[in-house]
Amino acid sequence: MTESTSLTVAAVARRLGVAPATLRTWDRRYGLGPSEHSSGEHRRYSATDLARLTLMRKLVISGVSPAEAAQRALSFEGSESDGTRAVEREIKVREELVETLYRAAHAYDRSFVEELLRTEISSSGITSTWNEVIVPLLIMLGDEWADQGTGIETEHMVSEIIKRLLHANHENVTNPINARPVLLACIGEEMHSLPLHALAAALSERNIQTQFLGARTPIEAISAIVKRSAPPAVFLWAQLNKNGDPDILAELPNVRPAPRIVIGGRGWGTSDPKSAVYVENLVEACEEIQRAVGA
Repeated sequence: MTESTSLTVAAVARRLGVAPATLRTWDRRYGLGPSEHSSGEHRRYSATDLARLTLMRKLVISGVSPAEAAQRALSFEGSESDGTRAVEREIKVREELVETLYRAAHAYDRSFVEELLRTEISSSGITSTWNEVIVPLLIMLGDEWADQGTGIETEHMVSEIIKRLLHANHENVTNPINARPVLLACIGEEMHSLPLHALAAALSERNIQTQFLGARTPIEAISAIVKRSAPPAVFLWAQLNKNGDPDILAELPNVRPAPRIVIGGRGWGTSDPKSAVYVENLVEACEEIQRAVGA
């Protein structure tokens, strides 16, 4: 991309792998918007805009808070590749640990996998462990299944270990900062609840109490709890497209004070529902919920 080239919101969203709604949020909240403007046309992103957004995206994925990532991105003057190298110098996937876990999982050494993950969570925290260790490990196991059709039993074993460790962490909120628990659920028939466990555990590190409904939660059950408990925030996860129907959000009851509705997962596609905030990752989800509870 040259300095003279400009891109639309949709084109930048595709290039970065984010939803257009995320770009609009970053523009509104942090000032990371398109800088080029012609009379009678929508604003477009320049090469500099794209480089800053690329840096923002990589920093957030690596565990930096969106507010800090935006501040650093706004002051960045380099190219896309410069931004990538800057992040790589600071943050790296824990390749050696991930490889060790991968080998231990294939040896079906459950206790060793659990010991390594428990130690990493204890020393680095939930968010860093999730971003730098667990997600890369799950991607490796998933790629093996997709490419070779093998290893599904290993992936299930690792997922259960991770789920157990995360669950143990999100049970330990003794003095929560929120008077009413945040509601977490997988919408519709969604069975992929591991990211929800990660969110609950990450919120517990921030002293935020949650009510965890887990997989396959019908909208009727979510609505009933919203009506009874008026949570400050509701997070709905959908990994599969058949479950991420934005129209279903209209079925949530109107209560006062109104909860912040946060949605996450690829199942929501490129939808930009006005009644909800779409988040791309664990860090963004935590920040939105912290904002909702007044932290």
